Amino acid sequence: MTTVLIADDQPLQRFGFRMLLESQDDMTVLGEAADGGEAARLTAELHPDVVLMDVRMPGVDGIEATRRIVAAGRRTRVLILTTFDLDEYAYAGLRAGASGFLVKDAQPEELLSGIRAVATGDAVVAPSLTRRLLDAYAHHLPADSRDTSPGTEPASHPLLASLTDREREILTVMGQGWTNTEIAERFHLAESTVKTHVGRILAKTGSRDRVQAVILAYDTRLVKPS
Repeated sequence: MTTVLIADDQPLQRFGFRMLLESQDDMTVLGEAADGGEAARLTAELHPDVVLMDVRMPGVDGIEATRRIVAAGRRTRVLILTTFDLDEYAYAGLRAGASGFLVKDAQPEELLSGIRAVATGDAVVAPSLTRRLLDAYAHHLPADSRDTSPGTEPASHPLLASLTDREREILTVMGQGWTNTEIAERFHLAESTVKTHVGRILAKTGSRDRVQAVILAYDTRLVKPS
């Protein structure tokens, strides 16, 4: 059973989400929050598997709430809800530690499958959209991740030091928006082997999921915005 906390400042929106989620045999709603502060507090109290997080809320917004939830180190995953697929808030949410995002007008099936995916540790952002999103908001990246001066090669970055050459190659193409199937074809590997490499990359870099690993690839200049 996947447990969910709904965070949205619109009562009617929360009601709609609750009705949809509770119509599913494998989901239950633990609670509702009308702002980010309440979302963070209820997450600490109820330990949901997933928080369905609106970003534009009064007081503490969804981005800050996501930061607080992730900083607490619990297993709860955050799924950001945005108005547009390339909303700057989606980017900020991913950098804050969210495991993915969906647009608010997504089909019910997309929302349900997104929640299920996030609950099992997957990231809910298509690889191609990840690349578009990061390229679109590359100017938000730390200055040193855009620095092209000598002495800042990604190989020297401590978070990448433990990666093997093959893992570094795979992280690079992950950052370029490649799917596991495409990676398997390029490197002549079984897809199960690629999944194993991805899992090791996440573990070695301390990334919560694929999206966080891709952001790391940009931050360390392993991949540069186009």
